[in-house]
Amino acid sequence: MKPMTEEHLAILRRHMVEMIDIHFDIAEQEIGTGRLDPHLRAALLKVPRHMFVPAQLAILAYQDTPLPLGFDKTVSQPFIGALMIELLGVRPGDRVLEIGTGLGYQAALLAELGAEVWSVEIVEEFAGEATARLGAVGYPGVSIRVGDGSRGWAEHGPFDKILVTAAARETPRPLIDQLKPGGRIVLPLGPKDEVQQLSVVTRQPDGDIEARQVMPVRFTQLETAI
Repeated sequence: MKPMTEEHLAILRRHMVEMIDIHFDIAEQEIGTGRLDPHLRAALLKVPRHMFVPAQLAILAYQDTPLPLGFDKTVSQPFIGALMIELLGVRPGDRVLEIGTGLGYQAALLAELGAEVWSVEIVEEFAGEATARLGAVGYPGVSIRVGDGSRGWAEHGPFDKILVTAAARETPRPLIDQLKPGGRIVLPLGPKDEVQQLSVVTRQPDGDIEARQVMPVRFTQLETAI
């Protein structure tokens, strides 16, 4: 069998984005929009997702399914990952904190959208791999550290947006404290091993916190350091 070429991968990536388009159209009522932001769509077409999964799974990278990364972690289904960034409403120059780097795919999308990205990963092996992979595909400016994501990264806050790629029973207080007024957090809320609710948590200018549930999802639980 011939090896996959960049042309093949670009076609698969386009098919992935077309599938995401279909999901957005079907879920328009829940999401609040029936189409991807064009800048996000362009980022999804550009960022090589196959570079952010284990090498043996590269051929599966553009299927609309989560993929295992090791250490009982996964990279999210492309639709869900895209939806979370869409709900975040990232704009160029935004200071964005990501909790749960994995191998760096979501961070690459955020960087491609023009955000300044800080990412916290509890698995040390992932942090090193993500740094290397992000640098290799042109996103060396993403800052990554190993640590307990529930505590955020206070020295670089406050942040305009915070993306949490693991579920918590409630929004961690340190993340709320590190969010700018008018900023938002997108995360799955709910107990372990049960259906959670993908939620948008907004800090109002007066300091009040509002949360909106978008749709049911299943994520691994946010790990905290003991």
